[in-house]
Amino acid sequence: MRARALLLAARLELRHWPEAETLRRAPLAVKLAGGGLAVLFRHGVAVLLGAAPADEEALRARLVPLLENRYDSVETEELEVRVDPAGPEGLREGALVVQSGSLERMLLVAEALSKSVVLAHYETRLARDFDRIEPFALELERTGSIRGGAREHFKRIGALLQIESRMVARAEIGDKPELLWDHPELEGLNALLEDEFEIHERLAALDRKLELVARTERTLADLVSTRHALRVEWYIVILIVLEILLTVYQLWLH
Repeated sequence: MRARALLLAARLELRHWPEAETLRRAPLAVKLAGGGLAVLFRHGVAVLLGAAPADEEALRARLVPLLENRYDSVETEELEVRVDPAGPEGLREGALVVQSGSLERMLLVAEALSKSVVLAHYETRLARDFDRIEPFALELERTGSIRGGAREHFKRIGALLQIESRMVARAEIGDKPELLWDHPELEGLNALLEDEFEIHERLAALDRKLELVARTERTLADLVSTRHALRVEWYIVILIVLEILLTVYQLWLH
């Protein structure tokens, strides 16, 4: 079967999904009309396993009212999954081989795919932030000053804080899947999936980039604030000088 992850929005509101259609609540697993499976995550990802195109289209239409901060373009990631009860679990010929198509195994596959597609999304966003840093650094090196106001940098710092909170609090990318507490026998499959998608390595690299970009934006914001503060100090000095001159002039008139 084909496993396909779709990053649709910053958040999915799933609290009121009908119980009659629910196979599991955390994460939310739903049986599709065509026989496939959909696993929905509150951090805006839907993973479809063995879903027909018509089922995917119907599910996406149904999810539209549940999307918060919907993205303009949909990030996707795919993995072929094969069931082979006789063989060892692992990656063979570009496909993930599992010993059974049990719900628990499919949930682990879905969770790994969801984490990977979220990482891909934020890797792309941070790459754009890195492209903006270099011109600022060159301008600072050449002229000793930067253009723009502190508000622009504060907005970008806010965006970076949002990325960090979504990865840690919502997607829980670095955390162990809750499913493993009830099914420790699936630890090997989970480790295999994390290695395949390089979850921890990509998360560590993303954390380093986040820290660098955030530190750069804070530095630029401080420089702009210092420049404004210096300008205000000069205004105060000028006003004091004008007041002294006016006082001297008035004394001279008398």
